[in-house]
Formats: sequence, structure tokens, C-alpha cells
Amino acid sequence: MFGEFFVIAVTRIALSFLLLFLASAVSAQPLSEYDPLAGRQVIERAIPEVTDFSPVEGNRAVQELYAGEELVGYAYQTIDFVQTPAYSGKPLNAMVVLDTEGVIKGSKVIHHDEPILLIGIPEQKMHDFTDQYAGLKADQRVTVGGKSSERRVAVDGLSGATVTVMVINEVIMRTAHRVGGELGLIEVNAGSKRPPVAEVDTESFQDKTWDELTGDGSVRRLLLTRGTVDDAFIGGPAEGVEAAAPDERDDALIDLYVTYLNAPTIGRNLLGESEYQWLMSELEEGEHAIAVMANGEYSFKGSGYVRGGIFDRVQIRQFGDTFNFRDLDFYRLSDVYAEGMPDFSEMAIFIARQQYKFDPGTPWSLELTVKRQTGPLDSEFAVFPLEYQLPDQYYTRAEPLLTEEEWLEEQPLWVQVWYQKEFQLMVLGAGILVLLFILFFQDWLVQKPKMMRWIRHGFLVYTLFFIGWYALGQLSIVNVLTFVNSLISGFTWETFLIDPMLFILWSVVAGIVLLWGRAVYCGWLCPFGALQELINEIARKLKVPQYTVPFVWHERLWAIKYIILLVLFGVSLESMATAEQMAEVEPFKTAITLHFDRSWPFVTYAVLLLVVNIFTRKVYCRYLCPLGAALALPTKLRVFDWLKRRKECGNPCRLCDHECEVQAIHPDGTINYMECHYCLDCQMTYFDDHKCPPLIVKRRGKRRGQNAPGRPEEIPVVQVS
Repeated sequence: MFGEFFVIAVTRIALSFLLLFLASAVSAQPLSEYDPLAGRQVIERAIPEVTDFSPVEGNRAVQELYAGEELVGYAYQTIDFVQTPAYSGKPLNAMVVLDTEGVIKGSKVIHHDEPILLIGIPEQKMHDFTDQYAGLKADQRVTVGGKSSERRVAVDGLSGATVTVMVINEVIMRTAHRVGGELGLIEVNAGSKRPPVAEVDTESFQDKTWDELTGDGSVRRLLLTRGTVDDAFIGGPAEGVEAAAPDERDDALIDLYVTYLNAPTIGRNLLGESEYQWLMSELEEGEHAIAVMANGEYSFKGSGYVRGGIFDRVQIRQFGDTFNFRDLDFYRLSDVYAEGMPDFSEMAIFIARQQYKFDPGTPWSLELTVKRQTGPLDSEFAVFPLEYQLPDQYYTRAEPLLTEEEWLEEQPLWVQVWYQKEFQLMVLGAGILVLLFILFFQDWLVQKPKMMRWIRHGFLVYTLFFIGWYALGQLSIVNVLTFVNSLISGFTWETFLIDPMLFILWSVVAGIVLLWGRAVYCGWLCPFGALQELINEIARKLKVPQYTVPFVWHERLWAIKYIILLVLFGVSLESMATAEQMAEVEPFKTAITLHFDRSWPFVTYAVLLLVVNIFTRKVYCRYLCPLGAALALPTKLRVFDWLKRRKECGNPCRLCDHECEVQAIHPDGTINYMECHYCLDCQMTYFDDHKCPPLIVKRRGKRRGQNAPGRPEEIPVVQVS
């Protein structure tokens, strides 16, 4: 009597805590929308001297920060630039502050819907995580976890919220790079790896006229009128200097053409066979010839190269770098042969030497500088670029050789997460294969009861320690609600792919439910279920008394979990954030995800459920678990009934009924698959001719028949009460 009273008392206390959580969750409000004061606090903490701020002209999503009249930085919210879905399936919003050098001065998440942070991990730990970004430059590569290297900076993660902090890292660094690039604080391509140098096809040749070469982009043109050049100096000291008369503004100052000569179709058509072969023989490996031809009163060569040996009016720009030509890089170009080619007053061949690492297949530009004298020693300059891209029929390019790290950095966030969890996924895959072996060969295994029990207990240890406490693969009713909500509001695979452990587990569970029903997950793959069962097994070894709930109460109590499921589903349609808070009816987050590292009410609730489980197996799973209820509903659709029964089961024999620890076998002998946990104990009894009463009778009958041939067999009625 005392034991039964104790179990009932502890159960009532656990239910009281449950009701307390539900009440607090209903009254709790989801995290509010962004408060401007929160953003101001981030700014003041990052740059205390800020006195005023105003939107950037042309991009009002970014605020300019001023200390008096001095511009000291910029601030923005990440939601205005990227909306990467986090663990909850919704984007989070962070405030980021940059200084004028593109260095992050401060960052803070100001809105999120992450269930692990709404009730679970203290938000201060998330703020401690974002504090690590202070001092990092916007163009640096940052990863969560691992070790820092020359190519990347590693920041410490947050245990129990791996996916969430990876999304935080993604939105902070991606937006910092984008905003810093738009504001000119960093070079957008800084640190990016150049592709392999293009290989010019030196074998292919086609006869082409001048019009064909200019028409397909082999030769590019820059026409500068006097009016265009005059307009470039408006607003500066050179405005009006050497300005053209109104009727001369449309006159050409220079009509300039540029082409790349190494390609045979271009070089041989322009230079002729002999001069092209001579030019190619003059070039060293990695050197490239560029032809510049022009008409007009402005010389692209000028006279500076005569005095200093440098052509100061033209330069090449590629990959953001520039280089000039010297007199030693110059060849006179006098004879040209392309059909239809006009006469030019000035022509030259310039050589891009090896040290410039010129890539003929990558876009480049010839920049022409026009100078206006504003005084005896003063002058103003205007630069006019002529963009050039060698047509792709003239070259080939090898596929870039990327290291695994470089390739991974270019992939979507969910791909990066999958690669980081490669070890966990391999071990999970191995465990699932073992489980499938057990299920498909269960009839053979259950005939070896001792081995089967060792296998089951070993798998439960694997489920608890690896899937649960190490890989944090505890499924939750929140996952179900998120899935349903996404179907209503807009489904995206990225929301679910971002946590590979849960994605694979849910995929496996979907298949298992169709074949075996809810039972296999609850009995084999649920970490909290494994924890309960292992504790109860230890209690039995220690001879702790076990108490069975009367079946009349049992079949009424299991309805509670379906009621909880309906309440959570209904609330989720109105507010997913509130439903996630109410889902604290599940002790999974406390006992598995956070390893009991929470405030005392949550720990007390989880511990009370485990204490009840010492005396009565899996009370929570049987009566309170909304996830079990959600998985039980489609169990009716299962394809097979894998658990074997005999006609004697239930009448007269009730041995399995009394031995079933979760009371999933009804008094009439039928198995309720919606409540079964697939422990296979009943199947071990089914095949044991020393334990199963019908088999015992059959075995004894055979023995008597062997001892007394011809004697009629007597089969006694066996009933276990």
C-alpha cells in the first residue's frame, strides 16, 4: 500500500509541475519585435562617443554614426539584408556596428524565435557568443568551432544550440561583408582565390575581316569626344581649361581600339603571318601582347615615355591591380593586314610581362588618362576605361582546384552543417543499420533471449549517450508543429536540412511508422525513453518494487497525451512561439539537450518523471508524451503486423498481458500498436517453449506421445492470472 501511495503522490507532483508550466506558457508573451532602444544600446556600447546618426544616402537600411561632426561608423539590422531561416524555421535579427575601417565594433541578436533560447539556454550565453565578433574585420572568414588558420577565424560555439549559432555567424558575417563592400570599407573580392589562368588556343585559326573582329568583340573601341572629356572636369579646378567650342564638342578627341594579339585568329589577321610569328617568338612564357590603335588629336603614347621610360597615359587594370608599360615593353606597329581595317595615326604593341600575372581570359580594362594643365606645376586628370573581355572561343580554362575547406566555404549553410557533422551522421547511419537488422531478423534473435536482452540494452545505451547526449538527436513535438506550420505558411527544405541529425532521424521514423508503427521509435530511438528504461532496469536489478496501473485506469490515462497534442496543435495555429513554450511538457530539452543544466523547476519536473519511472516503467511515455501521440496517429496506416500472436493469447493464456511493462497488450490478447514500444519481450515468450503456456502444453503432449504411443493426448487449459 505504501508503495502504491508513493507512486501516486509522485505522479501527482509531476502533473502539478506540468500544469504550472502550461499555465506559465499560456501567459508568457513571445519575444517582442525589434525595439529601437535595443538597437541604440548596441550602438552606444560599441561606440560610446556616438552623438547622432542618420540614414546613408541611397541605402536607408544603414545608419551613419557621428561623434559631433565626425563620421565614426555605421549600424544596420541583418534582417534588412538576409533572411536565413534558423532552427525555428524563421529568420533572426541582429544589430551590427562597423567602424569606418570595416571592423565590427559590436553585434547583438535583438529578435529571434529559437525555442532552445526562448526557454532553455540563457540568452546571456547567446550574447556572450556574439561578443566574440568585436574586433573582427568584415572581410574575414569566420567559422563556428574548430581552429583558427590563415584563411579563417574560429569562434567558440554554444553547446545545445549549434544550428542557431551557425545561423547567427552566417547572418553577421555575410551582411558585414555585403554592407562593408557597398560602403567601400572593404574590397569585395579581397582574399578571394583567383581561378586558374586561361590557356590561349594557339592552334585554331579563322580568316576574319576587320568588321568581323570588331563585331564579335575581338577588337574593342573607345570613342572620346571633346565634349565628353570636358564634362569629366566639370566641378574641379580644370573646368573650362582647353574646353571645346560649342560646335566642336562632338569632334573626336581620340578614337581608340584595343585587342589581344596572342590568339592566332586575331594576331595573324591583323599582323600577317610573318610578323605574328616574329612577335610570338619574342614573347617569353607567361607574356602577352596587346595592340593599341587610335586616331585623333590626343596621343595615347604621349611623350612621357621618352623622358622617363614610362607610358603614363595608358595602364592595364585586372583583379583590382594596375600596371603601366615601360619603353622596353613597347614595339612599333606599322603594317596591318586585316581586310577593311581603317588607317590609324598611332599604333603600338605593348607587352604584359610575366610579373604582372596577366590572365587573358579574365576581364581587364585599358585605362586612358587625359590631363589638363591648371597651372605651371599643377594639373588635373580624368581616367576613361575601355573594358575588354577576350571571346571564349579563343581560350580554355581548367577547373579551379579548391581545397575541401575552400569548396565548403562557398556552399549553403546547411551543406556546411552536414559536413561538420560527418562523424555523427556516419555513427547514426551505422546504428540505424543495426536496428534494421534487429527488426528484420527479430524472429531469429528473440529465440535467443539472453543475447537479445544484451543487444537491446546495448542499443538503448547507444541511443541515450550517442544520439541523445552527444549528437543532441532528440526528436520533439516542436519538430512536428514546425513541419505542419511550414506546410501552411510556406514549405522550404532548408528549414529542415539545417539540422542533419534530426532530418535523418525524422526520415527514418517516417519509414518506420509505415512499416512498424510508432513503437520502434519510442522503444529504440528516443533518448529520453532509453533513459527511463535503463533506470527502470537498474531498479529491477536492485529489487525495487514495481507497481502496475490497473488497466481500467491505464486505458483512460493514455488519452492525456492526445489531449496535450491537440492543445499544442491548436495553439501553434495561433502562435508558434507560445506553442514552443508550452511544449516544455516534454522534459527532453532539460534531460537530454541541456544535460540537466537548467533552472530548478525544469530539473525538478524531469527528475520527478524519472523517479516515478523507477516504480512504474515509462509513465511519461505512456500518459503525457505529445510526440508519442503524434507518432501513434499514423500507426493505423502501417503495412505489416510484425508481432506474432496465437489463438490462445488472451483466452485462456494471459501471460504476455501481465508481462508487458507498458501495458500495450489488452486482456483479450490483442496488441495495441498505438501504445506498444516494441521491446520484443512478448516475442521472446512467444518462441520460448519453456515459458509460453501453449508451447509448454504442446511440448509436454509430444513427450507423452513419445512415451506412450497411441495414447490420446490431453491438453490442459492454462491460464495465468
